[in-house]
Amino acid sequence: MRRFELYDTLSRSTRLFVPLVPPKIGLFVCGLTPYADAHIGHGKVAVTFDVVARALRRWGYRVFSVQNVTNIDDRLIARGGETGTDPLVLADRHIAAWHGAMDRLGVTSVNYYPHATDYVPEILAQIQTLIEKGFAYAAMGSVYYDIAKFPSYGALSGQKADALRPGARVPPEPGKRAPADFVLWKAATPGEPTWESPWGPGRPGWHIEDTAISVRLFGARYDIHGGGLDLKFPHHEAEIAQAEAATGASPLVNFWMHVGLLTMKGEKMSKSVGNVVGLEEAIDEFGPEVVRFFYLNAHYRSPLDYVPGRSLEESAEAFRTLSQSAGRIRAAAASAGPERVGDDLPAELANAAASTVEALDEAMAQDFHSREAIAALFQWTTRLNENLPALDSLSSESLAAILGPYEWAAEVLGILVGAPAADHSTLGAAVEVILAARARARARSDFAEADRIRSELAEAGIVIEDDGAATRWHLGGPDR
Repeated sequence: MRRFELYDTLSRSTRLFVPLVPPKIGLFVCGLTPYADAHIGHGKVAVTFDVVARALRRWGYRVFSVQNVTNIDDRLIARGGETGTDPLVLADRHIAAWHGAMDRLGVTSVNYYPHATDYVPEILAQIQTLIEKGFAYAAMGSVYYDIAKFPSYGALSGQKADALRPGARVPPEPGKRAPADFVLWKAATPGEPTWESPWGPGRPGWHIEDTAISVRLFGARYDIHGGGLDLKFPHHEAEIAQAEAATGASPLVNFWMHVGLLTMKGEKMSKSVGNVVGLEEAIDEFGPEVVRFFYLNAHYRSPLDYVPGRSLEESAEAFRTLSQSAGRIRAAAASAGPERVGDDLPAELANAAASTVEALDEAMAQDFHSREAIAALFQWTTRLNENLPALDSLSSESLAAILGPYEWAAEVLGILVGAPAADHSTLGAAVEVILAARARARARSDFAEADRIRSELAEAGIVIEDDGAATRWHLGGPDR
């Protein structure tokens, strides 16, 4: 197993990762609250931890990857009320759409997506334990966590609980001992989904859902907890307080991983703000590998600013350099078959192929630095373009060697996974006929038909670009 270093938000340090029970790694990621369609910010978190799990498995670790689904929540209830939809039905609808988007985006590493409502017995049991240990109290049918009983509350985020006063960030609630005490169980409100409890009918609070699930699945402690940077406070702070108080074991996790936010023009992308780009929309237009490339061409902890009309367009152009080279070599390898006898690679190029794969693994072993890995892929591609012998003269073994870094990218980064490049002489003629039909639709201002043709081509793995009066196409759509 490869040793690697990982940044921990709680200790604010990068250190050698050692699993609690080698070679197993427990990975819990705060997932979707499915009250609206997913946007590309959600995709950044999902792809980040997909790549983390892929890399760990490549290195020989046995990863149990869990991404929870908050399918009961204030926002779901509010959106259900606005649309006249049962919140649980609304959640199921968006969860199905999320899984479809994840399939298209190539997020394949998650073992289990637990739904909060499936763990109500565990939630009730954990709340009861917190009451019995003196960390929680009931008031008017609700139950609150008494943060004064947990002195280290705020250590993860650096937030000070005594700064939270009524009228500031947290409005006063009847029965609460302190403004910053957070709810574990909410008393029933007419028209909301409810469950029976020892304190009366109600529903779980947001924070308790995750720790009830994680303690049930992983036990009192596990290896990695991940999520977006915006969840550090109060959500992850509350998780630490709940789980460590309930189980008596600490720390809850060895490493806290927080993903930098995806912003639009410097402002956090948020469904509540409305400055969002739909995840499905981005995949439709640019293909999943370009979207993944956009996320991964930055370190996961760094903020990533999305500029409409530029960010994904530039990513598509940069990614094309890699995909064209990888596609050309894949096609040659497919044509050669597994046993073709031919020329060996020059020793320098063969050594460079092996050292590039090692450099890729090493980049990821330094706090999953995907940007450095992508830089290594570009360096390899440049070297190939400058020194590559004729592909039809190389042996199958030689072709496999130069394909190695691209195969690594497919395995770990989830990019460059497409089939060998198609025969453009045959494919091109068919595409030109289709593009002519699209041009006629645009000429008669039937833009709906033109967009439909564009989407159909994208689904078939063909991306088209309009540049003034000209239209260009290349391979690299959603299924490639």
